[in-house]
Amino acid sequence: MSENKAQNQNNEAEVKELTEKEIGEQRQIKRKKLEELREMGRDPYLVETFDVSAHSKDIKDNFEAMEDQEVRVAGRIMAFRRMGKVAFVDMQDKQGRIQIFVARDNITADEYNVFKTYDVGDIIGVVGEVFKTKTGEISVRASQVTLLCKSLQVLPNKWHGLKDTDLRYRQRYVDLIMNEDVRDVFQKRAKIISTMRKVLEEDYDLIEVETPVLGNIAGGAAARPFWTHHNTLDIDMTLRISLELHLKRLIVGGLDGVYEIGKVFRNEGMDKNHSPEFTSMEAYKAYVNLETMMDLMEQVTYKCAMAVNGSPIIKYGDKEFDVTPPWNKIDMTEAVIKATGIPFDKIDSDEDAIKAAKDYGMKFEDESEWSRGKIIAEMFEDYCEDIPGFLDGPCFVCGHPLEVSPLAKKDPKDPRITRRFEAYINGWEISNAFSELNDPIDQYERFEEQQRQLDTGVDEEAHPMDTDFVNALEVGMPPTGGIGIGVDRLVMLLTDSATIRDVQLFPVMKPERAE
Repeated sequence: MSENKAQNQNNEAEVKELTEKEIGEQRQIKRKKLEELREMGRDPYLVETFDVSAHSKDIKDNFEAMEDQEVRVAGRIMAFRRMGKVAFVDMQDKQGRIQIFVARDNITADEYNVFKTYDVGDIIGVVGEVFKTKTGEISVRASQVTLLCKSLQVLPNKWHGLKDTDLRYRQRYVDLIMNEDVRDVFQKRAKIISTMRKVLEEDYDLIEVETPVLGNIAGGAAARPFWTHHNTLDIDMTLRISLELHLKRLIVGGLDGVYEIGKVFRNEGMDKNHSPEFTSMEAYKAYVNLETMMDLMEQVTYKCAMAVNGSPIIKYGDKEFDVTPPWNKIDMTEAVIKATGIPFDKIDSDEDAIKAAKDYGMKFEDESEWSRGKIIAEMFEDYCEDIPGFLDGPCFVCGHPLEVSPLAKKDPKDPRITRRFEAYINGWEISNAFSELNDPIDQYERFEEQQRQLDTGVDEEAHPMDTDFVNALEVGMPPTGGIGIGVDRLVMLLTDSATIRDVQLFPVMKPERAE
């Protein structure tokens, strides 16, 4: 163990949790130090720039080439060890930490006296030479230290030990400062999204577009929307629950390949995999089908895994998933037959399907609103998704009934089902894709039935009628493949994160109660 690491552990062992009174006293001391700096004409908040020439990891990785070179580094003081005429600072920048060696003889006595008043949490800029200490630690020997920002708060002593996860989410800025693992998650998230863009643009010839967040109809998915009011127009509007319908309008308009990565909003429950605000990627390409979307899903996942982890093996908890293409395919009806023993392949009528489901133990409030297809979809959700390992995947679930897929083409081999898949990994739905419905008459009839269920209260999440979208289809949309990918869930898998909040920088939180 290095001398520096041992010293850090000793320091940590000696640290005691600060009481509220002690924190208040330390904050008062910090403010007093700021006043003294201002009286000296050294107001740190007036500093506008610092020309950074190097970062911590780059210096350590390239020490042989950079030894004795002058560098300009900047970051936050995370530890401060003063020993008479010299001091050692652990400074943290965007790449990690590096030790700064500050000696009175190198920066003058006056500057050293000012430097000694700096605190953990302060942000400094340092000019100095790269060298290695007697204990072998790569460091920067400071010839100049500038205070760039005075921290007036007290950083937690043991952020890892905090049990209040809500506080970590509320004060993500502190979480990022104190927790290297958290910073790594969001650096990987950025890499995943940039890789996704690269695959979509270079491999599938798609262009990135932006579509409205506010709308008059919450379409493209079965979900409850958030409502708001536009004062000038004096109309109620919704936040989008999907990106789909505007993107398909662009396919109608002749943009043959489009995608969007954006926020969508659903006024529904919250758990480890669900958030009312989340990031979706939706892509649509003309003249391709469901199989192209399968390939796209496989390639996006595979290349994102390689980009952030260097392997197609996703390690999540104690499980491993190999996302190397091709993935397994599962038929929904066959899965339900296997799980329940009900021979839906031999059941054609709604009445027989309802009777078989009731015999199996399914409850119905209004039998008239249930069909064979809707029962199959419900049974898959209730009896298949929870089978241990069944949907660990990666796999594609195909053959969704028409009743639960109002935007997908009918399967020409069996008009009771659609050309649709959902991709699963670790039992989670990661994506949803169609050979898109482009028959305006069929689309109108499906919307009409969905609107009836919405109006009668049968299904509060049914898809509302969208006459403008039907009009767009009447103009003519070419055969099109489309897919939506849950970006947050993909990031969770690739970063081994326990909840969706762990991969959202600022997750939706209930307001703190006023004291």
